[in-house]
Amino acid sequence: MIIKSDYRIPSVKEGYGIQLRNKHLNDEDHRLPDNPVLFVHGATYGASGTFDYAVDGESWMDRMAGEGFDAWCLDLLGYGESDRPEEMAEAAENNEPIVDTAHAVREVDRAMDFILKDRGLERISLIGYSWGSAICGRYAGEHADKVDRLVLCGPLWVEKSENAMRSGPALGAYRTVNVESMMKRWSTGLDASEIDAIVGSDVRQKWCEDVVRCDPEFESTGVMRAPTGVFKDYEHCATTGEPWYEPERINSSVLVVVADQDAETTVSQGQKIFSRLVNAAEKRMTVIGGGTHSLFMENNRRALFDVVSGFLRY
Repeated sequence: MIIKSDYRIPSVKEGYGIQLRNKHLNDEDHRLPDNPVLFVHGATYGASGTFDYAVDGESWMDRMAGEGFDAWCLDLLGYGESDRPEEMAEAAENNEPIVDTAHAVREVDRAMDFILKDRGLERISLIGYSWGSAICGRYAGEHADKVDRLVLCGPLWVEKSENAMRSGPALGAYRTVNVESMMKRWSTGLDASEIDAIVGSDVRQKWCEDVVRCDPEFESTGVMRAPTGVFKDYEHCATTGEPWYEPERINSSVLVVVADQDAETTVSQGQKIFSRLVNAAEKRMTVIGGGTHSLFMENNRRALFDVVSGFLRY
């Protein structure tokens, strides 16, 4: 049987709480696994609504717990089941972007310390997805003593671009998405038959309709809000050429994994990160066919699960 526990830990923004979820097997001796792994989410959707969202009765966290891992996931401030800061109760344009990568790294550190203390261990493996790969990549470079193995899934890499400057209004504190925009994003670059071959429209529609409801204001607004700190960081990297994080500082073993039809974090981006992992104890890169940026909910998700679990067990 899989045991699920939700914990409320303090955000780095005083007065707010963030959710840390755990799933593990309860065996006959009630022993806790000694191989913890923490999932860190991307720019739009929280971890509890992605890594612990069940497709055909099983989430990625369920799968890992069933395989004997001590699986954890963190919702950063403003995401998933965590608190929404006061800036998100106002009009977006009233405040500057919130919850940037520096903020996220500090909240990941709080989660890591909670898990390490609770389990009496010294290191934890990390799985960073999309923006979470930049968060975890920076964290692994700054806190090598706490990181066991590192998975960069759908990894984000940004280089200087002459077209990086946005036109239009300045970034506010948050942005909004709805079911229609979420469905459109999922199929970026694909026609209807191509996306339907990758994941059924019923799965896509149900997930989109379910995940927007994590926003406590959804019933009155019809949209889900997401902090914009990540976009502030993106624009800075794209206009200055400064790296979001330094793969060269990472000395743990690293797996880079990307789907071949991911239009957001491409195979090319993954290859650039892989080439810069010059000090990693070991590095691997896997390209999985027949998937998009949301591979972990698609028909070929088990290929992803197997690759990641195999790497973390090694």
